[in-house]
Amino acid sequence: MSALGDIRVLDLSRLLPGGFCSLLLADFGAEVLKVEDTGMGDYIRWSPPYYAGAEDSAKSALFLALNRGKRSIRLDLKSEAGKEVLLRLVREYDVVLESFRPGVMERLGVGYERLREENPRLVYCAITGYGQDGPYTGRSGHDMNYLGLNGLLGLSGDADGPPVQAAGQIADLGGGALMAAFGIMAALRERERSGEGQLVDVSMFDGSLSWLALVAARYLADGTAPGRGELELAGGLVCYRPYPCRDGWVTLGALEPKFWQEWCRGVGREDLVEKQFEHPGSEAHAEVERIFLERTREEWRAFASEHDCCLEPVLSLDEALDSELVRAREMVLKLDQPGAESDVRLLGVPVKLSRTPGGPAGPGPALGEHTREVLSSLGYSGEEIAAMLESGTAAGPAQGSQGSFLA
Repeated sequence: MSALGDIRVLDLSRLLPGGFCSLLLADFGAEVLKVEDTGMGDYIRWSPPYYAGAEDSAKSALFLALNRGKRSIRLDLKSEAGKEVLLRLVREYDVVLESFRPGVMERLGVGYERLREENPRLVYCAITGYGQDGPYTGRSGHDMNYLGLNGLLGLSGDADGPPVQAAGQIADLGGGALMAAFGIMAALRERERSGEGQLVDVSMFDGSLSWLALVAARYLADGTAPGRGELELAGGLVCYRPYPCRDGWVTLGALEPKFWQEWCRGVGREDLVEKQFEHPGSEAHAEVERIFLERTREEWRAFASEHDCCLEPVLSLDEALDSELVRAREMVLKLDQPGAESDVRLLGVPVKLSRTPGGPAGPGPALGEHTREVLSSLGYSGEEIAAMLESGTAAGPAQGSQGSFLA
């Protein structure tokens, strides 16, 4: 039995934040139905690279990474008949997830208030850049914009350098997808007591701002506003920084005195023990840099095996994904994707449950792969389904490429 096997989710979102949110739910057994438009559907379907031989609309590596174990129906929500199909679906599902700008669903006539008329128990989660209210509700944005506005980007990097963009999408995933998954689960838990659903308003700006909880707490308490490169845990201490070595980079995270002392003793420099909390640019920092340059990454890895000092190499992506740690934690898995001529490998499930572990329920769906099946389950006759497909109210599996990710 799966952890979320009794939860049904309608996912109207596109691209990364909503897709990753519903992926987490699907991996733990929730039934996730992607409600896509009758054009190109979820834009991420058309993003390279592609797996050779896989079905046309489900061959994108990026699409498969977010949409394994889901189903797909294509509806024209601008048509009355298409909206009626959505209303029927809502009566039978627990969650609606969408990522349109505020007001889009209302203009279509299927906003939260309308949907809750059909199902008062519905949990409706909207992921947006700036939330359902406030001065920025209508503004467009992407991950970097949200991080720029909430201070996180401005604090990333060295004092004398530019803001540094992270390789992962902090606002999209950490501020959007994860907050949405938590909000949905909290609302579902509360529904067990009240019997009623509610609106979950997730702002990627808000969510990623919360990542600065400790930094903001200091400022709100005493007015201290750190500059870039000054934060203790963002490069402001000699004991907690990445360092270049002879053939690459390593990370030193010796924040607690015992770890710093162990590193100092290990390199034969106990005179540096009292310099732990000095800042970059100091003589101590220059000396630590010189010491790290004396050894290779592998030599520092061996050093860390003998000295418990929070020291690890900085790996490239290929090194990381082929590491013993990733294999042991089963963080890369193979997925059987119909028609694919090569192995489909994806990242594994990051949360490990002891009794009901998560995992892919199946491959990613072709665009509109389950349209007929879903319409039939809602009570539509064969003739009615044929008429919907003929009129463009709904659409079945797409043939060939339907667009471009960047179009």
